[in-house]
Amino acid sequence: MKKNIVRFFCIGLCAMPTMAATLELVTLQYPPYQYEENGEIKGFVVDIVKEAFRRLQQPIKITLMPWTRSIKMIEDGAADAIFTAYKTPERELFADYSKEVLMPQAVSLFILKDSTIKFDGDLYKLANYSFGVVSKVSYGDVFDNAVKSKIIKTPDTTQTGEQNIEKLLAGRFDILVSNKYGALDILNRKGVADKVKELAPEVQAIPSFMAFSKKRNLSQLRDRFDEVLLAMKKDGSYERIIASQSKIELKK
Repeated sequence: MKKNIVRFFCIGLCAMPTMAATLELVTLQYPPYQYEENGEIKGFVVDIVKEAFRRLQQPIKITLMPWTRSIKMIEDGAADAIFTAYKTPERELFADYSKEVLMPQAVSLFILKDSTIKFDGDLYKLANYSFGVVSKVSYGDVFDNAVKSKIIKTPDTTQTGEQNIEKLLAGRFDILVSNKYGALDILNRKGVADKVKELAPEVQAIPSFMAFSKKRNLSQLRDRFDEVLLAMKKDGSYERIIASQSKIELKK
C-alpha cells in the first residue's frame, strides 16, 4: 500500500509543469527607456520587454547597473541578456543579438545654449572640439569610427548620462554625445533644459536590440523572443506601449 502511495505521489509530482528559471537581464539607468523610480524599474522599453517575456511565460529579473559592468556580465556569462544594446562587431563575439529591433534610437549632439558650435553632419569639422560620452556605450558606427580613426579627439568618459550632463554644464567638454531622448529626459528632470541646445542634424539613427550572452547558450530563447516581439509589432501592442509615454521635448 505504501509503495503504491509513494508511486502515485511521484507520478503526480513528475507530471507538474516545470517552472522556467528566472532570466537575469541587465541594463543601465537610461530614462525614458529604462529607469528606477521609488524602487520600481520603469520605462517604455521595460514595458515592452516585460510583455514579451510574459507572453513567453518566462520569468525575468531586471537589474540596473553601470553599462560597463552590464556589458562585462554578458561577456562573462554572469547575466543572461542585456538591453538596449547597439550592435557592434566586438560585442557580436560574445552576444547573440535579437534579429528584431527592440527600440530604434537617435544619437544627437548637445552643446551649451550660448555656444557657437555648428554641425552640418560632418564630424570632421568638429575635430577641434572635445566630446563627452558614457563609458563603453556605442554611439553607432558613424561616431564610433570617427573616434577610432582619430577624426575627433578621444572623448571624456563618465559612468552615467547624468554625470555627462553635469560635465557639459560645468564646461568640462564642448559637445555631449547622447541618445536623443535620454538626454532630453535628463535635462528636463534636472530643470536645465534651457541651458542646453541640440545640434541638427542627428548623427545617426541606430537600432538597439536585446542581446543574449553566448556563454548561456540561449539562441533558442532568442529566436522565441524574436517571434513574440514581431507579433507585438503586428498586433499593435508594441506601438501602444510607446504611445502611452508622453513625448519629451527640449524646452525652448
